[in-house]
Amino acid sequence: MLRNSWFPTVFDDFFNNDLVSHNQVTAPAVNVKESPEAYTMEVAAPGIKKEYCRVHINDDGNLSVAIENKMEHKEEDKKQHYLRREFSYTNYQQNYTLPDNVDRDNIAASVEHGILTITLPKVKKDEVKVSRQIEIK
Repeated sequence: MLRNSWFPTVFDDFFNNDLVSHNQVTAPAVNVKESPEAYTMEVAAPGIKKEYCRVHINDDGNLSVAIENKMEHKEEDKKQHYLRREFSYTNYQQNYTLPDNVDRDNIAASVEHGILTITLPKVKKDEVKVSRQIEIK
């Protein structure tokens, strides 16, 4: 197969500039929302399956989130080849210190559309009555 010498150079010039950053280590983006009932964490993990996610409370009482990369080896088309390949997924693990008002026994997690959602319900406080009888001594 005859290749034009300019073709790879055009792609190299386009991708090898300051407009495209090359980070070797990436962590998923995390959103945290608060409502009166719960905190909700959203961890961006495009293409991830729930089998590759682990969420648990560690021995220190912190939330531990782990996403493991389980690359599936697929046979590539021999008629095509990559000039540049930058899609990569790495393993991720992070511990989060939880607020004191999180009900650690009822934390829930789900994966949908590439988002790992962790719901951290707040402890329900019983309403404290303000009025009471004061004993006179």
